[in-house]
Amino acid sequence: MHTLNMSRRAMLQSLGQGFGGLALSALLNEEKAKSAILGSRAGVPHFKPKAKRVVQLFMAGAASHIDLFDFKPALVKHHGKPSDFGEKVEAFQNGLGPWMQPVWDFKPYGASGKLLSEPVAALGACVDEIAFIHNMVGKTGVHSQATYLQATGFQSPGFPGMGCWISYGLGSLNDNLPTFVVLPDARGFASNGPKNWESAFLPAQHAGTMIFPGRNPPIADLKPDARAKFITPRSESDAHRLLASLNRMHAAERGDDDRLEARIRSYELAAKMQLAAPEALDLSREPAHILKLYGLDATPQSFPAEINAAEETEHFSRKCLVARRLLERGVRFVQIWSGNDNGFPRRNWDSHEDVRRDHGPLAQGMARGAAALVQDLRQRGLLDDTIILWTTEFGRMPSSQGGTGRDHNPYCFTNWLCGGGVRGGVSFGPSDDWGYKPADREHPTTVYDVHATVLHLLGIDHERLTVRHNGIDRRLTDVHGHVIREILA
Repeated sequence: MHTLNMSRRAMLQSLGQGFGGLALSALLNEEKAKSAILGSRAGVPHFKPKAKRVVQLFMAGAASHIDLFDFKPALVKHHGKPSDFGEKVEAFQNGLGPWMQPVWDFKPYGASGKLLSEPVAALGACVDEIAFIHNMVGKTGVHSQATYLQATGFQSPGFPGMGCWISYGLGSLNDNLPTFVVLPDARGFASNGPKNWESAFLPAQHAGTMIFPGRNPPIADLKPDARAKFITPRSESDAHRLLASLNRMHAAERGDDDRLEARIRSYELAAKMQLAAPEALDLSREPAHILKLYGLDATPQSFPAEINAAEETEHFSRKCLVARRLLERGVRFVQIWSGNDNGFPRRNWDSHEDVRRDHGPLAQGMARGAAALVQDLRQRGLLDDTIILWTTEFGRMPSSQGGTGRDHNPYCFTNWLCGGGVRGGVSFGPSDDWGYKPADREHPTTVYDVHATVLHLLGIDHERLTVRHNGIDRRLTDVHGHVIREILA
């Protein structure tokens, strides 16, 4: 029996000889340098954390702060009058029509008396646990760039998502499920798609793992295709063992290259997920009162083509309930997306034509699911060490577009947080009278500040979690960011 005991590199060098071998070696070294993890995360967490897991709720398309969370009496008073911003405004689609009042009425909720609009009234049940930030500012009114910025801290592709950094810095809380899970909109991706949660120059196992609750199967390629009848449990197990053996042999010869080790861990995790994931995603195990809390107690139905609140509750609440099940099983970061980039009829928050039509059902579904998630985590004792972050890529203008829509507003929008270490019942950083820009234009809040605050609550100093890449010490907050201490408990 002939035994092949030559490494792939040695074999190729012997075949290519001379400059061919040197070129291959240079190429491998270049790839290794590009992905080298040379930064420092020693001592993470850097101090005692207030939280250990995160849920990020991302409203793709740009949710209107002034129609949901940030009530502006001036817009009611001056509704229909020509808009005057006191300066030249660069609008994305020239949506600088007359001032437009909030589409819905606002009412006070909770002991804090926070004003919420009708579609998000469900959040009134937990509003005293939420900290609203109303002076968020972005850098661009372009969806793709703005989405990258909120998701990764940079406006261009090629940078790790927020969940990737947290996975890299803190590691896993479980052995059988991913550290970072992404629940996209089942009807399609938002701007940039999976690039929003890629690991980029971090090891591959820190990328977000996509799960689509409600789809069959919810996780692609986790199990063999049903048409592949020739694959048996035994043959699959034998293949796993053979692949593991080959990978270990290959890795043993390249101890200074961690890329294969990352792939090996990913494959091993996938095998474990075959058992753990179906149980975690099985909502039939939930009692009736929990399904009712999330609005999932109705018999599944075929929704009409027109967007409606029941459909959006089904989509968003299902992901929120799955998120809770994942969190209690040790998943550290869950990202839930609402909205996609698939055109008309709109299934996103990009309401250029009709805010009421687009935002109404989406907001009701989001609020029902988010409120249920907060209450469910609270009653299980998980809210104290779980951060919930609600965000969107930018806001919408206080002026009208086409009479019933609103244009992009990167100059001001809203985020909110609640849970582990967050002081609830507060509104930080007011916007101006119109909701056009921060009231204090010299001291706005940026995504860097929000990211720094989340990392701080997880026990991480955002300036010390770094990775050397292409000669630069990269971090989630770039060279910016301050912890927002006013919203800390």
